[in-house]
Amino acid sequence: MDQSTLLLSVDFTAAEKLGSIHDGLDGRPVVDWSKGERPESLAGIKYALVWEFDSDLFDRMPDLEVIFSAGAGVDKVLANPALPQGIPIVRFVDHSLTTRMSEWICMQCLNHLRQQKHYDAAQKRSEWSDAPQPQASDVTVGIMGLGVLGQDSAHKLKALGFNVIGWSRTQKQIDGVECYDEAHLDEFLSKTNYLVGLLPLTQGTTGIFNRDLFGKLAKHPVLPSPVFINGGRGKSQVETDIASCLQDGTLGGVSLDVFEEEPLSSSSPLWKFENAYIFPHVAANSDVKSLGAYVDGQIKRYESGEGLENLVDVELGY
Repeated sequence: MDQSTLLLSVDFTAAEKLGSIHDGLDGRPVVDWSKGERPESLAGIKYALVWEFDSDLFDRMPDLEVIFSAGAGVDKVLANPALPQGIPIVRFVDHSLTTRMSEWICMQCLNHLRQQKHYDAAQKRSEWSDAPQPQASDVTVGIMGLGVLGQDSAHKLKALGFNVIGWSRTQKQIDGVECYDEAHLDEFLSKTNYLVGLLPLTQGTTGIFNRDLFGKLAKHPVLPSPVFINGGRGKSQVETDIASCLQDGTLGGVSLDVFEEEPLSSSSPLWKFENAYIFPHVAANSDVKSLGAYVDGQIKRYESGEGLENLVDVELGY
């Protein structure tokens, strides 16, 4: 039986070094738009896997039935002014993506807990210099965004010994994690030493990580703090506020993998702070083989009548 064609508009770049998306697609034919494959007509193609794409791409697909996002986020898809109404959008949910993100979150919390920046600087000076080393249980990590990524991060941070609390728009129930909802944001912030951002980008979360919010976080009695760790969406943070809060001590440190505009400009002051870890959006690079297998599996479910999983609520934005 012939398999239906998938239109692909994703620039995988370095991620392709770990494998090929074709390895996961089980022989499914692909039109690779991002690599210049431009047939005269896209009629008959029902599925599109996208990340960066031409704004009029969907206009060229009269038979489009399902849109797949190449990442856990869907803000780039929803921002398309020509997004067709009523077409289901599926976000990428996979163990490989989830565990990569939670590994990165744990690494950042440990870097700040164990004062890695202090020791890196001391090593450059050839200086034997000690710094306080509290236990993980002495630090409260607050996670904003309790979807799949946030919950996995919470469980792993708990296993490392951190005290973990969580916040989401509507309250979640997670074993061993005290959870707060929209009405109790200030209470959540007042208990948080290390703030982890894993929020989807919506109208309500754009710019939410700003000076006002940082000023409500709890300082640790020994460690440089509060600390802001963002692996979610760049436009959820206000970078001028982050820089000024690092400058005046409102923030004791940051780990940032996402930015308002990417790549981060070489002129950004964020590069220069000794208490800032800056990453080029690599915390949870997609495993492209797993992505291919996920999309192929979802198409097979859809065509067999089982239904799609991990559908996006367009009104909520995630």
